[in-house]
Amino acid sequence: MERRVVLWGAAGALLGAAGCTGGSSRPTRQGTGSGIPPASASRTGSPGPAALPRTTPWRPTSAEIDPEVKTRAVQLVEAIGAWPAGKGGTAAARTRVAALRLPTGLVDQAGPLLPSADAAALQVVDAQYGGILTDSSSVLVVCRQWTLHGDRVVAGGTTVDVRLVRTGSGWTVTALHPARPGAAVASPPAAVRRVLMNSRIVLPPAAEADLLSGRVHHSVLNAMLRLAGGYRMDVSVVRSGHPLNVFGTDRPSDHPRGRAFDVWRIDGRAVVDPATPRALIERFMRDAAAAGSYNVGGPVQLSGGATAGQFFSDNTHHDHVHIGFLG
Repeated sequence: MERRVVLWGAAGALLGAAGCTGGSSRPTRQGTGSGIPPASASRTGSPGPAALPRTTPWRPTSAEIDPEVKTRAVQLVEAIGAWPAGKGGTAAARTRVAALRLPTGLVDQAGPLLPSADAAALQVVDAQYGGILTDSSSVLVVCRQWTLHGDRVVAGGTTVDVRLVRTGSGWTVTALHPARPGAAVASPPAAVRRVLMNSRIVLPPAAEADLLSGRVHHSVLNAMLRLAGGYRMDVSVVRSGHPLNVFGTDRPSDHPRGRAFDVWRIDGRAVVDPATPRALIERFMRDAAAAGSYNVGGPVQLSGGATAGQFFSDNTHHDHVHIGFLG
């Protein structure tokens, strides 16, 4: 079972400057169970010289709607967010991006993905669709990042909304929108503390920072806790790092308003994996509706529902379950 250590004493000192990178300003959580290198590999103050953890490239499976679009988005994030000693900074990042035959100006949009550090390691947790149409797409690249500062390793990470368009030669990236959760509140609500302490709710860095910012609606927190009673769930996106509008429309998304969250893995089974029992996903979606969601989307089109359109399915939600709330 995943283990977490959350330090709430002296909350002002721990939480006052939280952002989407820099693990020292947030409670410490270890062992996410998401294919991430063990926390001991990057623990500050360990005996011997500090070392970044070993990471593995993230690659999509053949079960994806369009594996190429995710590959392109992830390659760019991995190229910008990880570098060996002596290869930090904007100029070196531009060289890495140019090697992918992508516009080097994208580096100027990297924000927290390109912090000042001697070296960095990056592990993509998941890449999910923020939207996919015939010729355009949004891929939300969820990642953890470790940066080396002298003899100190700092754990952090972010989520990047990568925008792409299809050209005659394939998908190319047009813009990057990294998550910007905002500063943490001095005293998080009790429901936030309960979510962070719950070992059955796995949150990536940007989603955790969203909760600590105090800008996530209580309906989301309550639903997470209720669903955790029956499932272990890996959350991909809560508020920040998601498109402001439902992709391809002018309708505001519930995510930026703090009224939705997405789950990419249930009980250790990826939603996109064809081997994941459909019955598990269907049960999870119905339980999400029972937890108060008016808008549950996933890879399965369910019948019924308390209201018309409570359940939906499309290509964008082929790889995750969306759980939205009115308030």
